[in-house]
Amino acid sequence: MGVPGPFPGSAGTPEGPAMGREEVDRALARLGAEHEAIETSLLALQDHAGRRLLEGAELTGVTKERWATTEQAISLLWSYFDAYTDALRRAREVRSRHRWSTPGELAELTELLRGPGITLPSTATLTGSPLLSEQLSLDLLVDRMNRWYAEALDVIVTADAVWSALPARIDMLSAELHRTRSLAHSVGVRPGEHPSGDDLEQITAELTALRAEVVSDPLAFWKPAAGRSSAPGGGSPDTVRYDRAARALDDVRREIEAVLDVRQDAERRLMRLRDVLSRADRTLSEARQARGEVLAKIAASEVPAVSGPPTALHEQLVMAADYRRHSQWHRLSPLLESLERRADDELLRARESLTAVTAPLAVRAELRGRLDAYKAKVARHGMAEDPFLVERYDVARRMLWSAPCDLRAAEQAVLRYQRAAAEALAPRQQDPAGHGAADRGSEGERYE
Repeated sequence: MGVPGPFPGSAGTPEGPAMGREEVDRALARLGAEHEAIETSLLALQDHAGRRLLEGAELTGVTKERWATTEQAISLLWSYFDAYTDALRRAREVRSRHRWSTPGELAELTELLRGPGITLPSTATLTGSPLLSEQLSLDLLVDRMNRWYAEALDVIVTADAVWSALPARIDMLSAELHRTRSLAHSVGVRPGEHPSGDDLEQITAELTALRAEVVSDPLAFWKPAAGRSSAPGGGSPDTVRYDRAARALDDVRREIEAVLDVRQDAERRLMRLRDVLSRADRTLSEARQARGEVLAKIAASEVPAVSGPPTALHEQLVMAADYRRHSQWHRLSPLLESLERRADDELLRARESLTAVTAPLAVRAELRGRLDAYKAKVARHGMAEDPFLVERYDVARRMLWSAPCDLRAAEQAVLRYQRAAAEALAPRQQDPAGHGAADRGSEGERYE
């Protein structure tokens, strides 16, 4: 079968050669397959859970605007599909008249399959066309339907994805918030009385507002994919506000756990505080007694003053015990932490004060030990009765064992004895006349 020649163009009629029979059959097969696919997609769109939720929701914001347009697009999709079905049915009827279509039938089929012979009402709100009606070919009709379908599906899938993800997570976090609030109330963490109580109220208000906004305007909580994929629903729910509330609740929960720890360990910590402050008091008392002893026994020495007991810490310790007695755990928690730190510092300061006060006594003890050590060394070398060394030793000993002791003078006396002993114990050179040993006493005078 030959292919008919060209036919004259007219309004609504494509210009060019008429389609051949085989070309018509292929076009009808392709359009039939597209018709089935479109029908299946439209039915799936009609039954989509997201669409039913959007239809029944009280929408606001960007979702309300986009759904109004989407609803119109879905309605037009069915109108376009009906026009598509009617055009395809008429084309099939023409083709079924004869097994071998006549040139007139092929021209008519060409007009039906390729020509802009489908008249549709204007869709100004979707296309921006000012015309009251439009004439489209089947291919243009399918292209427009595909575009509207993708846009409608994007809105429905996106809203459904947000509704499937965020409200459930918010509800779970709200349940956790309720448990945390109950626990907080049990330990006295309440709004207006503790910062964490105020935080719980703020988190509650935020989750309530967030859930209402997600339900009414899900598209406002959608984050498009970074690559801007054209596939419907490309992206993920925006969880920034949810994540911020979850982190805030975690912070509050840790604070509540700290308060619970205080309730469980309060008595043990209070006993430790009493012990630390008691040791600090005893150490300061010992330092004051030692200072009196140092001032009586050591002369010409600067002895630092010793402060009194930490009265403020004792008063706060009484306050902490009162908090525990009245179960005011939220107030006891920060007070115990402060008291523990300051009590340890107070004990360290008391010990340093005792060390500083008793330093002159330690110096005197070190000088006494050094003097006796050199005396023992001299005795081991058989020079314990040496008159010169005995004299030096007695001078240093009287200074160290007298009260008040002049540490500076005593230290110089010990040094003189050390030097004399070192000289006596050092190997001596004999002169030709045999002198040297007899003159040691006069030589030693140089060290006085």
